[in-house]
Formats: sequence, C-alpha cells, structure tokens
Amino acid sequence: MRKLVVCFVTVILSGASLCAKTAQEMPQTARQALLEMFSGKEPGTFLKHLPAVTRATLEQSGALANLQQYSVLTSQIQSQNKNFQTYETGSVLFATADPKTGQKIEIIVESDSLNGEQDDIELSFQTYKDGQPKRTPFMPHMTFSMKMESGIWKLNEISVTIRVPLTDPDLLKTISDGMKAHAATTSASVHPTMQITMQPQTHPFGSGSGFDASVLNSMRTILTAEITYSATYPTVGFTCTLSELDGFGGGEPNEHQAMLINSSLASGKRYGYTFQLSQCGGTPPTSFHLTATPIGEAYGRRAFCTDQSGAIKASADGNAATCLSSGTSAQ
Repeated sequence: MRKLVVCFVTVILSGASLCAKTAQEMPQTARQALLEMFSGKEPGTFLKHLPAVTRATLEQSGALANLQQYSVLTSQIQSQNKNFQTYETGSVLFATADPKTGQKIEIIVESDSLNGEQDDIELSFQTYKDGQPKRTPFMPHMTFSMKMESGIWKLNEISVTIRVPLTDPDLLKTISDGMKAHAATTSASVHPTMQITMQPQTHPFGSGSGFDASVLNSMRTILTAEITYSATYPTVGFTCTLSELDGFGGGEPNEHQAMLINSSLASGKRYGYTFQLSQCGGTPPTSFHLTATPIGEAYGRRAFCTDQSGAIKASADGNAATCLSSGTSAQ
C-alpha cells in the first residue's frame, strides 16, 4: 500500500513538473508581447518589442535614452497602481479604474488577426461612469501590427481610425446645441442697423500671381530634380515617373528612389493641380515634358508647362496641350 501511495505521489509530482516546464516553453503570443510592452511591469520591455532598425535609429538620434527613462517610469507607475489590470485572454486587454471619481476605462480587443508571422490587433476604448457606459462617438480604433523578428514579437506599425456615426443621437444633439449657441452669439454681437455686405467669392484653392508662384516653384523643383537625376544616372536619362524622384522609404538613393523631391509633390497632386511628366524621348531619354494642369474646383485657372530647356510657359485655357504648343512665358 505504501508503495502505491509513493508511486501515485511520484506520478503527480512528475506530471506537475512536466506541466510547469511545458508552460515555460510556450512561445509568447503577440497579445502578450503588446501587454508586456505597454504594461511596464519590468523596465526595458517597451524597447524589447521595438524593431531593430527603429532602435538603431533612435539610438543614433539620442532618443533611445528618453525611451528607456519612459520605460522605467512606466514600470514604477504600474507597480503603484493597484487598479490597473491586464488580460491575456478575453475581450478586454487593459482596464483601469479610479474609485474616487467612479470612472473606469477599458481597452477592448475588437479583433486579433494572426497571419503567419504577423498579427494585427484592433483595439477600441470604452469609458464608464459609476458603472454605466458613456457614449463617446469620437473614440478612435487603433490597430497594432505585431511582426515576428528574431523569435520576438515586435511592434511594426500603428494605425488609427476615428469613427464618426452621423446618425448617433448624442452626436446630433452636440452639433445642434453647438449651432444654436453659435447663432445666439452671432445674433447678439450684430447691431440691428448693421448692413450685410456680400463679399466676392474667393477660389477655394486661391488665385492670383501669389498663388501661382507656389505652382511655379513646384515645377522648378521638379525641373531641378530631373536635371540632377539625369546627371546622376546617365545610363537611365530623364525619367517620366515622378515617383522615381521621390525620397520616401529611406535607404540609399537609386534610380527608382532618387530622394530628390518630397512625397507630396511626387504624388502628382498639389495646390489643386496635377503635375505630370511625359514624352521622354531617346534611349536613354534626353528630353521630357512637364505639365501642371488645374483639377476639380481649380478649373478655370492657367495651365503651366516646360521641358528640358527649363523655360516655363502658361496658357489661360488651363489646357496642357495648348500650353505646350502655343503657351506664353510664365517667368
């Protein structure tokens, strides 16, 4: 009998030891990594889950030391806050409450989409007052994209969306009350005998030589970039693709990402105009056309054009073809 008891206890203990070992060997989930990163239970966990390239950049800029201080401070705050809770499973990720004010905030897991070595965790926020949920139509949704790097989940991207429910009764009441208050204030501030004078309508994108100067400056920027590009990559010549002059993405400049103009201009849309490169002639191209034509509500303004000569012309009809064929000097 005694031997049976000893054998039973041995089996139980060995089983418990095996379970404990298995639990220790279980890989960390992306959700656990996100909790570890922001719960601040131990100093350094925030930095641990930053991508290597991000950490290297922060270290070079000197900002890494500030983040380390933030990590230490966060861990101290969390250790003192007895009302802060984290959840590795379930619909709630974080929860914190203030017994004095009766306020509570929960961070809700809307979705957790694991796809190979990437996990997108969408979160929303819910606030409570004395146990009752508060309606807050402008609360954002945040998606944390976690990516596996060297066996550790790293925070690769954060995206934020704001929901504006136009049929929400609380939102409509807020808008209505605000408009009524504004109307009352305006009525009180206007003298009864004051006459209303209609002002001339101004163009939403601006008008006149001052505004055209911005468009002209953008064209000169592209011209300079084209000349620099052709000189830097003589076997490629002029490019007819604005994105190849772009500087977005980092890394070293190359013929597909020359880092000569900003991404806003490289998009081809600016100041209510469409900027376009075309007619790259030759092998490699030794000529090109650059045009800037008004779009949308900017219709009715001048079109601008130029080529490898650098002389910028304009046409009053807003047509690129007219500008190229018979435009007058815009200098």
